Amino acid sequence: MTRSVHFELKDVAHSRGESFHLRIEHLTIVRGEVVALLGPTGAGKSTLLRMLAGLATPACGVIRFDGRVPVHRRMPLDARRKIAMVHQQPLLLSRSVLDNVEYGLRVRRVSDRRKKTTEVLRRLGIEALANKPAHTLSGGQTQLVAIARALVLETEVLLLDEPTAHLDPNHVELVERVIAEHQKRHDVTIVWATHNLFQARRVSTRTALLWNGELVEEAATSTFFESPTDPRAADFIRGRIVY
Repeated sequence: MTRSVHFELKDVAHSRGESFHLRIEHLTIVRGEVVALLGPTGAGKSTLLRMLAGLATPACGVIRFDGRVPVHRRMPLDARRKIAMVHQQPLLLSRSVLDNVEYGLRVRRVSDRRKKTTEVLRRLGIEALANKPAHTLSGGQTQLVAIARALVLETEVLLLDEPTAHLDPNHVELVERVIAEHQKRHDVTIVWATHNLFQARRVSTRTALLWNGELVEEAATSTFFESPTDPRAADFIRGRIVY
């Protein structure tokens, strides 16, 4: 069965000051796939995720969601609520962990929000933190709460910006497993930004490499790692580029 396109980008560029620092001629993200965004720091991964979320506006070009809705800061609420994002440096409300994770469900007036919240905290192993004030959390705990806050919404799309950057190896494994289970259960489209080659290979069905603000390689993950066509991608994969 042919999958529909969730995002389509055409001739998109994002600028800082008078110069462009991210250019995407064409990129499609198909419903239900997991796309790893690889690239060194400053390559444009976070900016691309923010544009997909409607949090950053391209200087030119168009981004469409579900084939019809232009993505921008004033996109319709029903479309915006289909997308959740985990930021690399997440901000939490000055409330308890439980309140933070439950907040989005409360706004959406979900009736069984306490049950859903408790379950996602349990899956991520942080149920003991439920009543802890958010400002007392460590960096890793804050990251886990941000992940829980996104998962509990059960959106069509998850945008993940280095979601395991502050976690130890055991928690990295846990988060990857929980997100994979969530993706299969809800057929979620995931765009996962990472600089970790091994993680990209583990979690994704398709991989794209951003380099100096350009999309230089994009392919099914197995093809990307085994038969890269762009010399920069080949050097990146084989560790010949220090970043």
